[in-house]
Amino acid sequence: MPPLVTLEKHGNLGVVALNNPPVNALSHELRRTLCALLAEAFADASIDAIVIWCEGRTFIAGADIREFGKAPLAPDVPEVVELIDRAPKPVIAALHGTALGGGLELALACHYRIAVASARLGFPEVTLGLLPGAGGTQRLPRLIGVSAALDLIVNGTLVSAAKAHALGLIDAVIEEPLKEHAQAFGARVLLERRPLRRVSELVAQLDAPEQLEAYRSSIAQKHRGFLAPFHCIEAVRAAVELPFEAGLQRERELFVELMASPESKAQRHAFFAEREVAKLPGLAAETATRALRSVVVVGCGKRARALGACFAGAVPAVTLLAGTQQELDNTVAALGVSSAASVLDGANAGEGRAGMTCTLDARLLSEADLIVEASAGDVAAQRSALARFDAASRPGAILVSTLPYSDIDTIASCTGRPADVVGIHVYRGGAARIVEIMRARDTSPEVSATLMQLVKSLGKVPALVRGPVGSRMFTEYLREALFLLEEGAVPQQVDRVLHDFGFQLGPFAESDREGLDIEWNHRKARFDSLDPRARACTLLEQICEQGRFGLQAGAGFYRYDADGNPIPDPDLEALLVLHSKDRGVVRRTIPDHEILERCLFALINEGARVLEERVAARPLDIDMIWIHGYAFPVYRGGPMFYADQLGLAGVRDAMLEYAAQTRAEHRTPAPLVERLALGAKGFYAAP
Repeated sequence: MPPLVTLEKHGNLGVVALNNPPVNALSHELRRTLCALLAEAFADASIDAIVIWCEGRTFIAGADIREFGKAPLAPDVPEVVELIDRAPKPVIAALHGTALGGGLELALACHYRIAVASARLGFPEVTLGLLPGAGGTQRLPRLIGVSAALDLIVNGTLVSAAKAHALGLIDAVIEEPLKEHAQAFGARVLLERRPLRRVSELVAQLDAPEQLEAYRSSIAQKHRGFLAPFHCIEAVRAAVELPFEAGLQRERELFVELMASPESKAQRHAFFAEREVAKLPGLAAETATRALRSVVVVGCGKRARALGACFAGAVPAVTLLAGTQQELDNTVAALGVSSAASVLDGANAGEGRAGMTCTLDARLLSEADLIVEASAGDVAAQRSALARFDAASRPGAILVSTLPYSDIDTIASCTGRPADVVGIHVYRGGAARIVEIMRARDTSPEVSATLMQLVKSLGKVPALVRGPVGSRMFTEYLREALFLLEEGAVPQQVDRVLHDFGFQLGPFAESDREGLDIEWNHRKARFDSLDPRARACTLLEQICEQGRFGLQAGAGFYRYDADGNPIPDPDLEALLVLHSKDRGVVRRTIPDHEILERCLFALINEGARVLEERVAARPLDIDMIWIHGYAFPVYRGGPMFYADQLGLAGVRDAMLEYAAQTRAEHRTPAPLVERLALGAKGFYAAP
């Protein structure tokens, strides 16, 4: 194995090369070796300047994530950075690939920075609930100004080499090959006798006295609930108001506070979970996949168009198959093109429709590699449709169901090729980063691997599960919210409480956006299996029977204005009062904390059942589905991680207490919750 760091002499230049693949992370052993070789180069009278660069595809892409949350080992990253800052001779950072986090902090401590045109620079620490903790918040405002520094640090923005040069973050954009041009730059620094430009000696100044307060106000809504962005502002304040050494100390204090915070722990959990969710145990990385050259999406409605637009970015030929001329004409109008031929020609490709066609020709089913049923509205219709596709398609074609509540085993059994059947749930019209892939009992590993590869090629996160997860849990979440309406709450109160917790939308606004007919159809299909109280709570039926199907219909749990803004509806509140009276329920004022706990505990409890039934293999699958599919606040880490933070014993006890207070036949803690609570364990420490 090659050494992590080497020092070579090229005339009077010392070239320090880092080689810690794949991303040259600042691991402890690399830091230790780097410090030793830098000290050697500083002491060598024959070396007049030093170039730091990295082997492989990138400059230092940050700290070693395996060390996150652990006690730092000396020398830590700040010590390495300050060693370079105090260097007695010029040090030049030569950047390529990405220079991120601690890597960029190291570069800022150098006296000169150069980069190839393809390089990207930034501080992504805020996405982990942290801030740059090795002088980044102190040096960057001194070098490029407070305004530009805030944008980079607070938003975690990456900038190109050209942008970095324009900001003054780097001194030059150079051509390949990097190593040779970096040495030439170092030679010019010596020839021109350029001074040691220590960023730490510059002064950071505000553009206006209230600049930081104004910036805090401007990001308040966007970063609602997060700690790190606001700690970043305070760290930049220290760069403006304190001497450099005192600013470093303040930065370190803020960094330590964040590292210990629940918010950062949750964000770091989500960071690692997102990388693990696609590595499903039992599905080998080398599992073969099938070529996908053509996709037929059966249907032309909103769901079908969203799926077609998604697939068009990754599959050469994507076709929407209309059932009637009217469907075809409606699709042309919805896509905003002049004719079906315009869709064929890839017009308006800017909206992701390049390569998507629309046709009435069902013969295309016999040529497709992937057939997606996106028109049927219930399980019976999906079974019938997939049976037709089975007969019409070629051997090896993959058949896909898209009902979010589908029993994929039941659907697959209607075909003669259950190994080729799989379900998918694309959230938020394809805008969400997660795609739930629901394999049936007999779905082949090859088909599962093919769908996972397709989802990754779309830039999304695949979650491979054994049946509905997100939608199943949402049903229990909404059911508890409906019970709260029955007992005395109103939709806007429930939604406000969940919004304040961190959701983008509460359960009723979320349901209105997705369409209440989806939940209503699911409720009708499983009505006989509901407990007595759930059967008696017919609020969803009453609302839908009035044609109030949600946002698209102009009314649901709310009324909607012409711009789609929800408006509390007195008619709906009158319906609630009458419903409660008819059921013999005395309405009461329900405190916010009860609303929050009952909704979240219903969600967590169903998640436990999903795990126990092995519908989801791991709690992280659930957390990723809810963070990316339902906008569960990332700074809470997902419902299962959040439950662990609360403590499952407390969750169980609260559920039992609420069950005793209200008519709650359904609110029995799941067996997994009981076992973990008794063992003082959590979902992430389950045996």
